[in-house]
Amino acid sequence: MNIVLVQPEIPQNTGNVARTCAALGATLHLVHPLGFRVDDRSLRRAGLDYWHLLTVRHHASYADFLLGRDPRETVLFTSRGRVAYSQVAYSSDVCLVFGNESHGLPEEILSTHTGPIVRIPTVSEARCLNLSNAVAVAAYEAARQAGFVGLQMSREVGPCLD
Repeated sequence: MNIVLVQPEIPQNTGNVARTCAALGATLHLVHPLGFRVDDRSLRRAGLDYWHLLTVRHHASYADFLLGRDPRETVLFTSRGRVAYSQVAYSSDVCLVFGNESHGLPEEILSTHTGPIVRIPTVSEARCLNLSNAVAVAAYEAARQAGFVGLQMSREVGPCLD
């Protein structure tokens, strides 16, 4: 699984997404420009001791990220989507793409995309979820559809306290 953040702005959100990626064994793709330095302390703090489990790839642009990818394996998440995220069949190599915190995905990405464009349903008064929460909801749906392959269902070490 691949989680793609297009021009993320808030390091704590990206750190939380990184932790989710580490827990799932997903690759995190960061599409530049970023609204923070990658060595930002708050980014690392949000991931705590999970950084050694994480694969991060950097892309100069969204076009750079797309090179060689099948758009049908790339699912865009936006509050403007008309299909619920749970109505899509996710492959094990899926790329879940999310926009930044203040603007979401740019119109030029949405208007040229030929694969699924989905949303996470909310009440009408709530525009959308926080970025890191949206990533967690989507990523775990994709993992559930794959039968949680590679993820343990029981815990043999101490409790997760955070």
